[in-house]
Amino acid sequence: MRKASSTLGFMLVMLVGLVIGGIIGDVFQDTLPILAYGRSIGFDPVTIDLSVIKLVLGFTMQINLAAILGLVISLLIFKKL
Repeated sequence: MRKASSTLGFMLVMLVGLVIGGIIGDVFQDTLPILAYGRSIGFDPVTIDLSVIKLVLGFTMQINLAAILGLVISLLIFKKL
């Protein structure tokens, strides 16, 4: 049980680091444009229409330099916990 909660905690800390880093990159994109440099990763939405149900699948993730820095910082914080 301890390993599962540790893995969940690790994933949560990493996600928080990515989100906060991405927000920081967006906020400071005018003053520090290097932090906003990034790429979009994912695939376009695919629609499956079965006449009774319509299913749309898609995934896109915008990664910038600030998000990567947030990920590294959150990893360091998690190791200290």
